Amino acid sequence: MLRTGKGESHAKVILFGEHAVVHGEPAIALPLEALPIHASATPIDGDLMLTSSLYSGPLDLAPAFLESPRAVVMASLEAFDLPPHGIALRIDGDIPPARGLGSSAAVAGALVRALADLAGRDLTQEEYLDLVAVGERVAHGTPSGLDAEATSADEPVWFEAGVARVLASKLSAILVVADSGMQGRTRAAVSSVAAYLERHPVRGAAMVAGLGALAHGGALDLAADRPIRLGEKMTSAQGILRELGVSSPEIDTLIAAAMSAGALGAKLTGGGQGGCIIALTPDVPSAQAVELALREAGAVATWRHRIGPETASEKA
Repeated sequence: MLRTGKGESHAKVILFGEHAVVHGEPAIALPLEALPIHASATPIDGDLMLTSSLYSGPLDLAPAFLESPRAVVMASLEAFDLPPHGIALRIDGDIPPARGLGSSAAVAGALVRALADLAGRDLTQEEYLDLVAVGERVAHGTPSGLDAEATSADEPVWFEAGVARVLASKLSAILVVADSGMQGRTRAAVSSVAAYLERHPVRGAAMVAGLGALAHGGALDLAADRPIRLGEKMTSAQGILRELGVSSPEIDTLIAAAMSAGALGAKLTGGGQGGCIIALTPDVPSAQAVELALREAGAVATWRHRIGPETASEKA
């Protein structure tokens, strides 16, 4: 083993389907290539080492919050017949954790690919997802599998009943992602949804079904290049999520700022009660105006994701 293995992945956002996906409704996720993760695996003499922005040192001495990537690495070493020592692992990229952007799945995916490359292995998608799932179970308990699929995809992903497929899209727009600076509270948000459904079983069931209907309609909007309608559905989804108890004051403030700045639609993304929002804009000037408004409203970071091909003016 003299070569360095390399792997990469990226963040993701959920366009539709938070919380509803665990009740049998579909979800749509988009890759967020503006936030990549790169990993490398280089043969060395000595221990199994890790270098990252959060920790650098022997992997077996890594702090508890890195148990998820450690589990992925150990499972991958076994799967690829690599020794549990003599490898220097490096992770580059800063997807903020606990923001609904799939940070744990993205890190796991990059590590799996780097170790497979080091071993000279061609990964099947099934092998890849199985190994990423090792870390996702540590990080999230019983993951749906959506993050693992979306952080490795190049196109929009339709996810339903545990099965993912590429979603056809002709949409041309820009998605602005804004970090509220507050960690998402997925477990608390799940509890809030469960409590709402228990208190209001009929209305709650209708709202969950409504989120599913918005995902179906959103898929049609993507295919037909209807950004205005897609934005309206995003805002409608946010209204449902807010009533279900998934939003937060910080999220609501950012969404109001995005809409006031001309966004076609805006909603939270991920588990909720903190984390990030996404806002749909038709072009670069609109995206810039929305980004500025979001930062003025308290966003600690913003990113842009181009949906569809770049225009000639953007390339220039």
